[in-house]
Amino acid sequence: MDTTLLTTGLNTLWVLLAAILVFFMQTGFALVEAGFTRSKNTTNILFKNVMDFCLGTITFWLLGYGIMFGEGNAFIGNIEWLATTDHGTALGIPNMAFFFFQLVFAATAATIVSGAMAERTKFKSYLMYSAIISMIIYPISGHWIWGGGWLGDMGMHDFAGSTVVHSVGGWLALVGAWVLGPRIGKYRNGKPNAIPGHSLTLGALGVFILWLGWFGFNPGSTLGLGDVDLVAHIFVTTNLAAAAGGIATLAVTWLRYGKPGLSMTLNGVLAGLVAITAGCDTVTPIGALIIGLLAGILVVFSVEFLDRKLKIDDPVGAVSVHGVNGAFGTIMVGLLANGNGVTGLFYGGGSELLVAQLTGVVAVAAWAIGCGLILFFALKYTMGLRVSKKEEENGLDYYEHGEKAYNS
Repeated sequence: MDTTLLTTGLNTLWVLLAAILVFFMQTGFALVEAGFTRSKNTTNILFKNVMDFCLGTITFWLLGYGIMFGEGNAFIGNIEWLATTDHGTALGIPNMAFFFFQLVFAATAATIVSGAMAERTKFKSYLMYSAIISMIIYPISGHWIWGGGWLGDMGMHDFAGSTVVHSVGGWLALVGAWVLGPRIGKYRNGKPNAIPGHSLTLGALGVFILWLGWFGFNPGSTLGLGDVDLVAHIFVTTNLAAAAGGIATLAVTWLRYGKPGLSMTLNGVLAGLVAITAGCDTVTPIGALIIGLLAGILVVFSVEFLDRKLKIDDPVGAVSVHGVNGAFGTIMVGLLANGNGVTGLFYGGGSELLVAQLTGVVAVAAWAIGCGLILFFALKYTMGLRVSKKEEENGLDYYEHGEKAYNS
């Protein structure tokens, strides 16, 4: 038996199965966003999540893959059309397997933006910025870290994308929500007014699906089964951080609000998952527990700060979950890494890794925020970004699509 062929086959199967799980996360995002928003906008939410993957597939295949992984220079990869240049064989898998795995990550980054801008964004404008994120914005900063760019050369460690994927989406979501402005009725006399989502059932189901998908997102980033101990380790650290995030948010909301809140606790689980993604391969199980607990606390105060102090209306908490905790988890690698060839400050590794992590977090945030300002203001003053008052009040389902998700 040809052992090389067998190894390649097993690694390819593993990567493609993991990619299927990450693709299924699109379902999770769709359900979380739909559940956390009002029923009159459900068709619009679901439609945007479908088109994220449709547009992401074409644009990342057309150009984004080459920009992200082409040799190029420290800032941007070569312009390579139609994903034809082989970036997979050197990793032990076919190029198309590597492309598909990276494609589902790119679609995730674009989808994150949808929730923060929900219930008031023009559908045609959404299609435009979703395509640009997958084709240009995400691949360029991704190249810096995963494609042989300057942050990777500096030693930044982001194993599965706390910054590469989640923070990029989170910071773009922040700018998009700010440029759009809050939903009608969100603030009264300068104080936030809660606008409950129509289905915590859908929201909870969506989080369970995302939790499941993360077992493809993080372990699949090994790109093979050559080190089965590492794969199993990542399963454990990923799960511990998610569970700890949920427990921490439960405790904080119970203490602060007098009752435990399900919607915020669901975001606590996601915060733990986002935060562990950068260091899931290198932190110990105890380190994962600490990261998850802190992420679960951080997400509560971040949501409060954005909502009450900055008056930024983020219906699903995308900025706090993905932007803030993506950055937080990336920084924690510089402190708590202790394995897989990476050592953080608390384990005697010195400050170099922490400096690289901080540099990467700031650089990617600046890139995403800067691109977001250009993109969203350009759309606002050309195509228009926000629907009319009448459309928003009566629901986007009817006015944008002519069909409602719920018919009675």
